[in-house]
Amino acid sequence: MAVKIDKKIKGYSVLTPEDKARQAAAPVPAESVSRATAEAELPVAEVIQMHERIERPDVLVGSTYKIKSPMVEHAMYVTINDIVLNAGTEHEHRRPFEIFINSKSMEHFQWIVALTRIMSAVFRKGGDVTFLVDEMKAVFDPRGGYFKAGGVYMPSLVAELGAIVEEHMKSIGLIHDPEMSEHQKAILAEKRKQYEDRSKKNTDVTASAKRSEAAAPSLSRSEGEGRGGVAPASASTSALIPNSTADHVEDIEVAGDGASFPPSASMCHKCNTKAMVIMDGCQTCLNCGYSKCG
Repeated sequence: MAVKIDKKIKGYSVLTPEDKARQAAAPVPAESVSRATAEAELPVAEVIQMHERIERPDVLVGSTYKIKSPMVEHAMYVTINDIVLNAGTEHEHRRPFEIFINSKSMEHFQWIVALTRIMSAVFRKGGDVTFLVDEMKAVFDPRGGYFKAGGVYMPSLVAELGAIVEEHMKSIGLIHDPEMSEHQKAILAEKRKQYEDRSKKNTDVTASAKRSEAAAPSLSRSEGEGRGGVAPASASTSALIPNSTADHVEDIEVAGDGASFPPSASMCHKCNTKAMVIMDGCQTCLNCGYSKCG
């Protein structure tokens, strides 16, 4: 065993076996005994060193999502592959390992390759990777965003990529949505039904009024023909009335499952969905149940 000498040697003495025997026979102080006993009774933590690097298996499971955005000419296909940790045990779970984006369009090739490589590196690094969702969804396009199917507003193409990553993380259990209670779901279902009933009632009233207006010119035309006169052609007017009624019905139609909402609805700032309608004198979201009145 090597001994490092840090100070200048001023003197020395030889330790003989007799000196060692005398030191061993000398009484040990009680404080030293109690301290040694306490140290022996303390539990020793078993530290297991984990390696950060995980080798890529030959086969990974994943999902592919399609993006059809007005910002790009061709559709984009996003593939997220997952690695299965602790496979076959009660602690088995999936984590995203890599991401690829493929498209016919080469317009955004450079930043797509850079983005997917950085995201894949973050996935492989481990830890909490859910922060990527918030960072991507907060990206706004200076040219303006767009509405995707279902009335959900996307501020940019990168934000929609973030929404897809969020959807995938929810499917594998990395992100959990705060679910509404049964009471809240019942209230939202009741409000949705009230809005639909009121919309149907307004549609019936409007349709009957249109039929009454259409019957009046027909009666005048019959009277004119009975007197020998020539009635003006009203075929175009009759053809326009059913179309306008149908357009009105489509304008106020609300899907029961919440997949579509009235075009007249405004943006909900909580769920980013165009589903805010006026109910009971207060703006209420038909998608998440948020109300400005509390």
